[in-house]
Amino acid sequence: MNSSATAPFAPHHLAPEPDAPTDARLLAGWCATGRPATLTDHLRRYGPPPVAAAAGSRTAMPLVEAVEAAGLTGRGGSGFPTARKLCAVAERRGRAVVVVNAMESEPASRKDQFLLAVAPQLVLDGAVLAATAVGADTVDVCLPRTRSAQHGQLSAAVEERRRARLDPVRLRLHALPHAYVSSESTSLVRWLNGGPARPQGSPPRTHERGVARRPTLVHNAETLAHLALIARYGPGWFRQAGTSDDPGTTLVTVSGTVAAPGVLEVALATPLATILDRAGGPTEPLRAVLLGGFAGTWLPAEYLHTPLTRRDLAPLGAAPGAGVLITLPQSACGLTETARMLAYLAAHGARQCGPCHFGLPAVAEDFTTLAAGRADPDLLSRVHRRIGLLPDRGACRHPDGAARLAASSLRAFADDVDQHLTHGACPAAHRPPRLPVPPAAPPETWR
Repeated sequence: MNSSATAPFAPHHLAPEPDAPTDARLLAGWCATGRPATLTDHLRRYGPPPVAAAAGSRTAMPLVEAVEAAGLTGRGGSGFPTARKLCAVAERRGRAVVVVNAMESEPASRKDQFLLAVAPQLVLDGAVLAATAVGADTVDVCLPRTRSAQHGQLSAAVEERRRARLDPVRLRLHALPHAYVSSESTSLVRWLNGGPARPQGSPPRTHERGVARRPTLVHNAETLAHLALIARYGPGWFRQAGTSDDPGTTLVTVSGTVAAPGVLEVALATPLATILDRAGGPTEPLRAVLLGGFAGTWLPAEYLHTPLTRRDLAPLGAAPGAGVLITLPQSACGLTETARMLAYLAAHGARQCGPCHFGLPAVAEDFTTLAAGRADPDLLSRVHRRIGLLPDRGACRHPDGAARLAASSLRAFADDVDQHLTHGACPAAHRPPRLPVPPAAPPETWR
C-alpha cells in the first residue's frame, strides 16, 4: 500500500513481519492495518478514553501520578518532564486551558504530521485526558495554516468525537502562520490571545497566565499521545521500553541519504546506526548525521554507535530533541549545508531582540562566506565570538539552537574549515546541495 497520500513520510512496515520491530506503540494501529484509524477503529483497539481516571482533586490526580511514575518527557524538543507541567497548571487557581502544539515548524520533522494523519484520536484522547486532569474546559489544537489537508483530516476527527459525545471538554482547531518560531509555546498563546505568532519573552509564564489570562498547559502532539497510552496501560507498561532514565518510545524522522526515509517509532536508547538501518540503511558512505534538526547538533559518523538517550548524547553536546536524524554523505560539504540552514534560521527569527535581529544574520553571513571559500584571516575568531554571544540572551531559544548548529558544524567539519580558510572551497562545495532546506525568506505574516 502506498501511504504518500496520507502523510509525507510513512513507516516502512505496513503490516507486522516476523522480524519486524516490536516497539510500535503510537503507530501500532497503522502497522497492523496500513491505514489511518477512524474513531471506530480507535475505540475498537483502545476502548473509550479513561477520563474518570484523570479526574480527581486538584492536588492528587491519578493521571499526573501515573505520568510521573512513567517518566514521560516532552517529545517536542525540550524533553521537560510532562508531569511537572501538568502539576504546574493544576495547582493554579481558575479554569485552565490545554493547547496541543501540532505546529511542527522544524523543516526536517514529519513525526507529528504523520501521527495526526494515522492516529489522530490518540492525540485527542491525550489532550482531553490532560484537560480533565488539570481542570480545563477547552482544548485548543494549533496547526500550521500551510497544511490545509491536515486541518481537514483533524476537523473530521474532532467531528467524529462530537457526534459520539465522547468528550467533557470543548475541542477547537486553529490555523496559525507557519514560521519557525511560531511553534514556540508562548507564540501559540500570544496568537490565541489575538497577537502575532511570535515568542513572548516576558513573564508571566503560560502556566500562570496564558490563553485568555487563564492557566495554560501547552504540550506537543506526540507527548499527549503517549499520555493517552499511559492512562490506559500504566507506567510499568510504558517503562518496558527504553531505559530507567529515558523510558518509552519516541518518533524519529529519518531523512538524507537513506534508502527509505520516513517516520519510525523506536525505543529510547536505540543506537543511531540501528535507527538508520531501520530506514533502509545509508545509500552512500556517511560523513556525519545531524541530530535534532536545524537547531540540533552535527555528529561525525564515528558516533553512530551512540544510543538515543539524553545521558549518552550529552557528552557530545547533543540531545534527542524532536527526533530528527539527517544523514550527510561524504560527497557533500557540511559547511555549505550548514550555511543554508543558518540563512533560513536567520530569516525566520522574530527580530524582537538583539541576538535574533543582529547576531543570527551576522553568523549566517559569516558561514556563507566560509562555505564559499572567501574567508578573511579574522573570520574564524569572529564567528566563534559571535556564536558565543547568541545563547541565553534572546526572548526565546531560537538563537540558542542556531548557535548549537553552527558550533557543532565547526567541530564536525574541522578539516573542511581549514580547507576553506586556507585553500578556498572544497570540491564538494561546488556540487548541488544535498539536503532540502526551505528558502531563506522571512514569513509573510505573523498573524
